Amino acid sequence: MDISNAFLHGTLHEEVYLVQPQGFVDATRPTHVCRLHKALYGLKQAPRAWFSTFSQFLLSKGFKSSHCDSSLFVLQTSTALTALLIYVDDILLTGSDPSYIAQLVSQMHATFAMKELGTMSYFLGIAVQRTAQGYFLSQHKYALEILARAGMVECKPYNSPMAVKHTVMSDDDLPFTNVSLYRGIVGALQYLTITRPDLSLAVNYACQHMHHPTIGHFKAVKRLLRYLKGTIDQGLSFSPGDFVLTGYSDADWAGNSVDRRSTTGYCMFLGSNLISWTAKKQPTVARSSTEAEYRALAQAAAELSWLVMLLRDLGISVASPPVLWCDNLSAIALASNPVFHARSKHIEVDYHFIREKVLAHNLVVRHVPTSDQLADIFTKPLSVARFHYLKDKLMVCSNPTIRLRGDVNESTSASIQGTATWDNSTQPT
Repeated sequence: MDISNAFLHGTLHEEVYLVQPQGFVDATRPTHVCRLHKALYGLKQAPRAWFSTFSQFLLSKGFKSSHCDSSLFVLQTSTALTALLIYVDDILLTGSDPSYIAQLVSQMHATFAMKELGTMSYFLGIAVQRTAQGYFLSQHKYALEILARAGMVECKPYNSPMAVKHTVMSDDDLPFTNVSLYRGIVGALQYLTITRPDLSLAVNYACQHMHHPTIGHFKAVKRLLRYLKGTIDQGLSFSPGDFVLTGYSDADWAGNSVDRRSTTGYCMFLGSNLISWTAKKQPTVARSSTEAEYRALAQAAAELSWLVMLLRDLGISVASPPVLWCDNLSAIALASNPVFHARSKHIEVDYHFIREKVLAHNLVVRHVPTSDQLADIFTKPLSVARFHYLKDKLMVCSNPTIRLRGDVNESTSASIQGTATWDNSTQPT
């Protein structure tokens, strides 16, 4: 559903005054001002006022706001469950009682100017397709727009987003002149990682050079775009399964050759479905691989705890404690045995909360061989064979409705290619 003129529905709870608009000035009181009771577009209070108005409407209908996500509202009764998710003026509504949903939608129509868009097929740039196995989420159109912006709609595909061994060229350290182009493309790629976890590490590396990109950095972005061209029809698949939470945590110790900081990577599964992942450089330098892995474990444990609370808000109870898999035995021992104080006393106290989770049996940390570590794809560049093996394990696959890879609408390609501009000094290959 979509709310028309959402910000105009917000009721202001503080005094805001408006100068009389031109053409509507009261001749008898030209110096008077208007006091606003409703919000207007451009008013800094408008987004908060709209959300407050809409949330009060839902709370009056018996919904409860999720403690984990303020934009999620849940109504649970003895016979049905209804969930509503709002992003500004776009709304997703689902539940197990169709009659109550129809009643709620009718009440929303009576209160707000609203449009029903039917069964979810496209939401915030994400295409949702129903398949025989479940659902398929992709951002094919958005990816095409990124390639068009870079002028690489017709570029040659590549089989991996990052090179394992970087070949240094003489001009790699020279500043890249079109800084706004670099920032625009890399910023757009961040949103693409919502359905493309295989791009997370490469995008994270590119984001680290936003302030002063070089020609070498832009070459790495072009390689990423060439990989995107060859996999533009791919996305995440979801299928029905059990409500068992598992996670994989990994770290690449001192992987950054410039500041020697490590990279944290983790991925979370609900049943067989990937629901959360990250690739992020650690804020401080780790003195050992154990410390780097331990910090990654702590971040993964925090994410698992949040997911457990989110499932609880949705009325789903996790029968057994989540299992977090790690390939570092020393980090596992450090998480469950507090006697290693001498070697870990310099680590911040907040990272040690994972010990409490393990001792309270809210979390189980187990060892997994490095060959089976799925989070390895989020920590360092991999060989092509290893990269594709782990990507398949993350449920990243091609659109099941497209039989031929690269089946791009020719008219769309021609139209967006005609609008693309490029600096001649950085012509793509």
